[in-house]
Amino acid sequence: MIKKEVLKEVIASQRKWILKLEKGIEREKIKNIHLTPNFAIIISGVRRCGKSTLLSQILKKQKKFYYLNLEDPKLDGFELKDFNKIDTLFKEVYGKNGIYFFDEIQNVNKWEIFVRYLVDKKEKVILTGSNASLLSKELGTRLTGRHIDIQLFPFSFKEFLDFTKEKASEKSYKTFLSKGGFPEFLKENNPEILNELLSDIIMRDIVNRYKIRNSSLLKKIAIYLISHVGKEFSFNSLKKMFQIKSVQTVIDYISYFEDSYVLFTVPKFSYSYKKQQINRKKVYSIDNGFSHSNTVSFSKDRGRMFENSIFLHLRKKYKNIFYFQEKHECDFIIKENNKINQAIQVCYNLNDENQKRETEGLLEAMKKFKLNNGTILTFSQEDEFEIKGKSIKVIPAYKFLMLK
Repeated sequence: MIKKEVLKEVIASQRKWILKLEKGIEREKIKNIHLTPNFAIIISGVRRCGKSTLLSQILKKQKKFYYLNLEDPKLDGFELKDFNKIDTLFKEVYGKNGIYFFDEIQNVNKWEIFVRYLVDKKEKVILTGSNASLLSKELGTRLTGRHIDIQLFPFSFKEFLDFTKEKASEKSYKTFLSKGGFPEFLKENNPEILNELLSDIIMRDIVNRYKIRNSSLLKKIAIYLISHVGKEFSFNSLKKMFQIKSVQTVIDYISYFEDSYVLFTVPKFSYSYKKQQINRKKVYSIDNGFSHSNTVSFSKDRGRMFENSIFLHLRKKYKNIFYFQEKHECDFIIKENNKINQAIQVCYNLNDENQKRETEGLLEAMKKFKLNNGTILTFSQEDEFEIKGKSIKVIPAYKFLMLK
């Protein structure tokens, strides 16, 4: 329980901070945010990707609003019943009928009870959080059917261009490949920002939350995975490599990384969900600059940097992404409305040595899923050809990433 005087001081200082926050570039996701009294809007994403800035962009358009950042150290010990005090203060100081903005709400146990109370009263509510799993569990208990989920990532290539005031080209895309899209890092160009970010996520979102003793091992596994993007792994192989006693521990660690948006795993396609879980998965990092700053080997392999960049673009648009592997391999297949409708091969430079391998993998996937059109993404090449009655487009990535 926190004293009313402290709460009043905190909301006043936080309000000044959020109003002074630099507006920044307008995020693409803002177009998907429509305030409604019947649903809570949940914005989740990795730390430092711009959730607070997005909130500020929304609230500055409002005449009346209430704002509270629940990661403020002064709010240590904040409990469910403190929300009632905060609500009273909001209305006493700033008047009635404001829109509620809560930053990093997952820090308060049973927060969803208060949010459901607000939604039932037809209040407008926007929340942010840095842990997908905790949010989904809590949303499932109290807010089923009463929330809209929005995931925010570091800058896309389009947003990167807006931020740097550059035009889409091979040159600007090459810079984006190595620097990624974390706003603060792009502004300061200091790798320590992303070093600290990884440590912060490991400690605050995983170690402290799940009471893990060996934080150094956890960090080693994270660094290994984000430096091996596009590579296959199995839970057993990680168990042996890091001498972990239980496979379940490895499975838990991977889920913690995914829930904190450090990385993503992509399953091998199978019509059997059980086989999808058993088969080896591929891993991708939240951001190229993040991997570049925290590992030694990542920046030396432009092919993997390239593939990670393409994956992130696809992941922002599609939830169901797989890799395909039978006789040959196709990097990405996209499932929408219970049907595979895209096959995409990623190849930094298409040449005489690799063209047969790349096209065979793509064609095999296209034949399997009865697709007439396929795509090969390259760094700079552009072409179109037909093989065995199938049409294949070769598109430079910087152009593909600018498509709607």
